[in-house]
Amino acid sequence: MTLASSRRGLLAGAATLAAGPARAQAPADASRQPIRLIVTAAAGGSTDVVARIVAPGMSEALGGRSVVVENRGGGGGVIGAEAVANAAPDGSTLGFFTVTAGVLNALLHKNLRFETQRAFAPVSLVITMPMLLTVGNHVPARNLQEFVAWMKTRPGRTTYGSSGPGSINHLGAVMLCNRSGTQAEHIPFRGAGPVFASMMAGDTDFLIEGIASQAPFVQQGSIRAIAVTSPERSPLLPDVPTVIEQGIPGFEILNWMGVFAPVATPAPIIQRLEAATQAAVRDPSGSRRLRETGVEPAGSGAAELRQFWEGQFRLWGPIAAESGVTLD
Repeated sequence: MTLASSRRGLLAGAATLAAGPARAQAPADASRQPIRLIVTAAAGGSTDVVARIVAPGMSEALGGRSVVVENRGGGGGVIGAEAVANAAPDGSTLGFFTVTAGVLNALLHKNLRFETQRAFAPVSLVITMPMLLTVGNHVPARNLQEFVAWMKTRPGRTTYGSSGPGSINHLGAVMLCNRSGTQAEHIPFRGAGPVFASMMAGDTDFLIEGIASQAPFVQQGSIRAIAVTSPERSPLLPDVPTVIEQGIPGFEILNWMGVFAPVATPAPIIQRLEAATQAAVRDPSGSRRLRETGVEPAGSGAAELRQFWEGQFRLWGPIAAESGVTLD
């Protein structure tokens, strides 16, 4: 080996050693990596649509850092949530959860490989989505009092549809029966679409589902709206009163979507992500687009989401237990 080649080797080795610590530190903050926003549902649904409205605004608020929506559907949200739970807590992986992935699965699955309330750190509540109680046109009731009275004349013979056992449609109907002193039979379907068809055919009596998907059928006269399950009326169907207005105090069912991070994510990273999500949701253009999908923008802080999240466990825990459903 010549002196020149030996010197080149030493310089190369020194450069490698100098670069080594920098490369080792890069994954620690992951500040230049794209952020994976894992949506626990398939592409094309309402959860995916909302996530894709919010992601560009988050990217802009983070100085152009890419926020990439990644659909990890399957298992009712369990697969995507587990991917977030097992991700590095460096801000490069976030979960975009609904009430199902964020609450109901924890109450209904007995063998999850993560403990939901200890696996995730709240970042921001993005939107809430009012639910709507509708009936088929064969049902004679025009309001909630009439509907409850009709159900009581046929205990256990009234039927309701859902997108599956343990879904918010299913548990929402359990809550309604519980609070109104009625009984009804659960008929699970593969999604809300087939329930609409069954209601129109006169084979299924009622459904509790998101207002955005039901409003067109109500406006066409194909099904009849009885009550909104949010605390206030919805601008989509402003003439439809709430359940609370019609005599059941404190009755509130909201679907929702929020951003969560792996639980050990450092507070400064959570704060940056919280601010970015809030900026995306509160931006006038983003907020308008969200409302056009039938949801209500929230853009909460992390502490507000934590309080809301804990309240959702208190709300749905007894209902899930009463339903008797287990999904393992």
